[in-house]
Amino acid sequence: MKYAVIQLMGHQYKVSEGDVIFTDKLSDEKVNPDVLLFVDETKFLLGKPYLSQIKVNCKILDSNVKGEKINILKYKAKSRYTKRLGFRPLYSKIEVEKISD
Repeated sequence: MKYAVIQLMGHQYKVSEGDVIFTDKLSDEKVNPDVLLFVDETKFLLGKPYLSQIKVNCKILDSNVKGEKINILKYKAKSRYTKRLGFRPLYSKIEVEKISD
């Protein structure tokens, strides 16, 4: 099984070919993640910090996907202060097309 660990927008993801991941909203149309680790059945490559010879081709499927609602409640005891708010974060849906070594 071939997989890679990539870094995208400050987050790390373990991906293989055909995977669909949700990341923070991307403004660009091009996705060029940095590869930190590559594992194949016969190979194991670890970057210090990145691997320049391994390329991961990604395609943005949808750039505005709303996530689950996050509820926030602020409360102070004995002062009758309560504040409730919530929001739905925006994600980008990305498909990993190919991992080339």
